[in-house]
Amino acid sequence: MILGNLSGVNEFRLLGFSEISHLQPLLFVVVLSLYILTLMANTVIASIVHSDNTLHTPMYFFLTQLSCLDICYLSVIIPTILENLMVGTVSISKTRCAMQMFFFLFFGVAECFLLAAMSLDRYFAICYPLHYTIIMNSRVCRSLVAGTYICGTAVGLVHTLITFSSALCGSAIDHFFCEIQPFLDLLCGNTLPSEIQVIVVAVFAILSPFLLIIYSYIRIISTILQMASAESQQKAFSTCSSHLLVVTLFYGTAGSMYLRPKYSYCASVDKFLSLSYSVVTPLLNPVIYSLRNKEVKGALRKKWRKI
Repeated sequence: MILGNLSGVNEFRLLGFSEISHLQPLLFVVVLSLYILTLMANTVIASIVHSDNTLHTPMYFFLTQLSCLDICYLSVIIPTILENLMVGTVSISKTRCAMQMFFFLFFGVAECFLLAAMSLDRYFAICYPLHYTIIMNSRVCRSLVAGTYICGTAVGLVHTLITFSSALCGSAIDHFFCEIQPFLDLLCGNTLPSEIQVIVVAVFAILSPFLLIIYSYIRIISTILQMASAESQQKAFSTCSSHLLVVTLFYGTAGSMYLRPKYSYCASVDKFLSLSYSVVTPLLNPVIYSLRNKEVKGALRKKWRKI
């Protein structure tokens, strides 16, 4: 690391996977394959929902938005990861680094709140079935999605502006993209205010929607257990299980990354966690929703017969 105030630095070095350079060719093939599969899977989900009238419901509207977010979210960082795996240490301009951090936060935070909106949809569908179509009308659905993008924009702008306006005492980022935690190692002097900022934002962007999801599912499970027939209970659980599994994967990895102090950071562990929630989870989302959802599988079979 270069010592001294480097606030005028215009370029950073992403060290990537330099500690396991012998595995980089294999990782390149794996990451590229996952990226292509994710693009294909999410595109198929979005196109199926768009083309099948039976899937034009709030739940599948949100699912389409989730697929679009996953594609954008992944596309922000995958090119840099692949470049890093091909050439080793990558040089990235300050502007590109700031844009990457902003869009990564924007899409990531938007997905957090979108998952919360999806839990609200399931809550109203199961707890208030007679009023569901009135409550979750198209205007409400669009407003909820707009709100997720507004939250993502606000968090991305504030976080990026504060981070890149701080004095820097280094230019080497021990990560494969411009992630927040590794970037804190470049800040001069006392980094506690920046660490508190990260945790506060994480509480707002990760913990608050997660608590809303937990509350929704407590009410959902309570309502399901009061249903008279086992068949009704099974049907209600099946509509929620896919979303709950996605929530567990996404919030579990993201929360373990951001809701902890800087002294507990470990570069190798953090890179693994970043790969989990930024590369693997976007691929698992469409797989979980398609394999565990009879309506999506039925729509896929109909589309396949037409082809």
